[in-house]
Amino acid sequence: MIMRILIVLSLSISIVSTIALSAELSGELKKWHKVTLTFEGPQASETDEYNPFRNYRLNVLFKHKASEIEYLVPGYFAADGDAANSSATSGDKWRVHFRPDRLGEWIWAATFRKGAWVAISDRPASGESGDFMDGASGDFEISPSDKVSPDFRARGRLDFVGEPFLRFAETREYFVKAGPDAPENFLSYADFDGDFHDDGHKDHMVKTWEPHLGDWSDGDPTWGKGRGKAIIGALNYLASKGMNSFSFLTLNIEGDDQNVYPYINYDTYDRFDVSKLDQWEIVFSHGQSLGLFLHFKTQEMENQGLLDGGGVGYERKLYYRELIARFGHHLALNWNMGEENGEWVTNHITPPQTTPERLSMARYFAEHDPYKHHIVIHNGISYDDLFGPYSDYTGASVQTHLEDYSQVHRYIVDLRVQTKAAGKIWAIACDEPGNALINIQTDDKNPTHDIARQNGLWGAMMGGAWGTEWYFGYQDAHSDFTCESYRVRDSWWNQCKHMLDFFEKVDLPYQDTEPADHLIGRADGYCLAKTDHFYFVYAKNPSVGVTIDMYHDHGDFEVRWYDPRNGGDFVKGSVETINAVWTTPERPANFHSIGLPPSKTDNDWVAVIRRVTPRVLMIDNH
Repeated sequence: MIMRILIVLSLSISIVSTIALSAELSGELKKWHKVTLTFEGPQASETDEYNPFRNYRLNVLFKHKASEIEYLVPGYFAADGDAANSSATSGDKWRVHFRPDRLGEWIWAATFRKGAWVAISDRPASGESGDFMDGASGDFEISPSDKVSPDFRARGRLDFVGEPFLRFAETREYFVKAGPDAPENFLSYADFDGDFHDDGHKDHMVKTWEPHLGDWSDGDPTWGKGRGKAIIGALNYLASKGMNSFSFLTLNIEGDDQNVYPYINYDTYDRFDVSKLDQWEIVFSHGQSLGLFLHFKTQEMENQGLLDGGGVGYERKLYYRELIARFGHHLALNWNMGEENGEWVTNHITPPQTTPERLSMARYFAEHDPYKHHIVIHNGISYDDLFGPYSDYTGASVQTHLEDYSQVHRYIVDLRVQTKAAGKIWAIACDEPGNALINIQTDDKNPTHDIARQNGLWGAMMGGAWGTEWYFGYQDAHSDFTCESYRVRDSWWNQCKHMLDFFEKVDLPYQDTEPADHLIGRADGYCLAKTDHFYFVYAKNPSVGVTIDMYHDHGDFEVRWYDPRNGGDFVKGSVETINAVWTTPERPANFHSIGLPPSKTDNDWVAVIRRVTPRVLMIDNH
């Protein structure tokens, strides 16, 4: 009898404990959708003497029961759990976001530690138990997504897979990006919470995004009684133009704008503005639903030494942990370790970062981002101290400085060669082509954008870049700092969309191509090829006559043309088929004319030359 009472008592205690440790599960329980666990933890405030960002650490381990794959995901202090709308600075809610990548049952287990500096410790037993949700566990069942493209939930996480292009985990398709690299102070927005509006640091640069208010639609998100419509409208406009990426700084305290930072104020680097970051999350989530890639630029050039003097210490680890905890769940993003990074100018406000510091930033994300997103850095100085298999960088975010964009193509080609030779292929994007003063001008100043299209846009893509983003320059009324309307460059976005359409329509494995300009000799243009299979030839002026050396090839190849100025279908030109034959010692080259496009032959065109007969392997009997 006594034993039975003890068993019942034990069971009762277990039930009470389970209830106390329960979490609120929210979100759609579907593959690739955001699943959120919200816990009731200790009451805290952003400004408590016992710093909740430093002295507590919430982690949740998610495990897929069938495959046993695991993700250790950091959590964060969420104030009252509705801070985006309430602007709360205190509360007892703590939160974790997770993106399940497999169907079926997932189990989870939470740890919650407290103690001095515990948030930046990687030791599982650091500090002591924080009670509350420490030891909580549960499970949930994941079903298939119901989303359709361009929503990234239909395509899965965008992964670096050791190739020059990123690939979606669900559909296995590769991704080519295009969109704005400006304004860099995209998040300097009047409808976000925070004291940056009137703290005396360049308050006149805070944006309203008013020209895009009309692009907001019923059913789109807002926060705090209807705020946020204009910035949401700006993303709607980009998506309506077929763009699929945008970029933004998340820290520019000592930079050109000085209004974007995740903290409670300009001078505090270890306490985060919970409501402002919740509002950022609304914007980022909407962008992902529209198919817009998130380019997180984690610091401006002038901020290199702002946190820990440039090292990866207390301040920087807290910052990175908060970024990963709040935003790392998004499916299509890259972490950019720094705009214009390294010692390359003489007017640094804070110390420039050294090679060990540059490597350490990437190492932190590689070790702590559970989803292993693409990690890049911006030049500044050359990338050659970051190459090779022992570096955690997986790509470059390239900037050039000539007004005619003539550096772009060669820079991308050389980086492709250098990274491959160093033993680790990078995925390289050209994210700030052109000159700092004059870049992509507004349509009223430059309606055709011919040089930018030829040397910048197609120069990058024919060099083997996986995408481009576009900088607005200092000297335009809608500059890198002052732009509040993307519509002033409407015709330029059309031309970027024609480039995206080319790679979507061509239905060839462009991820396997290599730069091959040498095959088109003296022609003013570029060549990207998978030899003996297909060739992309960008000719700036086909009327001068373009030939291609097909010395690798044997068989029939069709020639079709694409108009990069106006888009459209692939069309026939004056030469429809090329018959290639193997070279011999007597005939070491195999040059063929690709002919002319069907019209406007002195304008730029892209020729697609693809095999139409089966490959035959050449056997050397000697």
